Amino acid sequence: MKLLHSLDEISAATAGFRASGKTIGLVPTMGALHEGHISLVKHARERTGAVVLSIFVNPAQFGPTEDFAKYPRTLEDDCRKAETAGCDVVFAPSAKDMYPDHYHTYVTVSELDSTLCGASRPGHFRGVATVVLKFFNIVRPEVAFFGAKDAQQVIVLKRMVVDLNVPVAIEVCPTLRESDGLAMSSRNVFLTPAERAAAPVICRGLRAAAALFDKGERDAATLARMVETLYQKEPFIKKEYSEIVSIQTLQPQTVIAGPALLAVACRTIESGTRLIDNIVLGGSL
Repeated sequence: MKLLHSLDEISAATAGFRASGKTIGLVPTMGALHEGHISLVKHARERTGAVVLSIFVNPAQFGPTEDFAKYPRTLEDDCRKAETAGCDVVFAPSAKDMYPDHYHTYVTVSELDSTLCGASRPGHFRGVATVVLKFFNIVRPEVAFFGAKDAQQVIVLKRMVVDLNVPVAIEVCPTLRESDGLAMSSRNVFLTPAERAAAPVICRGLRAAAALFDKGERDAATLARMVETLYQKEPFIKKEYSEIVSIQTLQPQTVIAGPALLAVACRTIESGTRLIDNIVLGGSL
């Protein structure tokens, strides 16, 4: 496996893959790899001839009060994990290469970027869409792999690819969870012991609502109340939002008539760690 940093290096490597007839799979990440990321690499290994994993803590998707400075950076360990999973190239560019002096161009996927997480993180999805499109243009993969945990991100990027005629297929892979249901996340390392013990309630709420949906409940307010009732019983977890929205438009649903996304965001009380999770009712991403 190669670790590459410069744009010229990754361009030469991917040109070599294409010259040898290999399809390229891209796994975009911010590093601090966990088993969820590794599962994406393994999916890419099965589906494509050459696997590129990008590691870039993207400043454009962090707000001024968010955790950019303390976001975990573990490149050496990440490379070991990526190589073991079957990655061919880790591409870890500098911020200077990705956003050189006088950089002014950003991608906005309007409407989809202002709901759910976008409501409290203005500019976040503009940063996500911009950096992902840059990686698509740099690496030129045939397929890109994303985890279902970041459902709004997936929906935004799918819309971007369609609207801008980007020749990349987006493949969504299942959320990987700890044995107690907590969705794997690089931010889980920030949880205090008490918060870590409490955090599985996030998944329990989603699963309880899904079970009620499977029994025939279609009233969105009823399903949302079930989630919120469980969360209110957990003192170390504070709900930021829990919403049921259309999987196409991300607009709130009153009565669920088609595939809907039940998405939640919570913040822990001691460390202030923000955790997101979701489940799709009546369909898939």
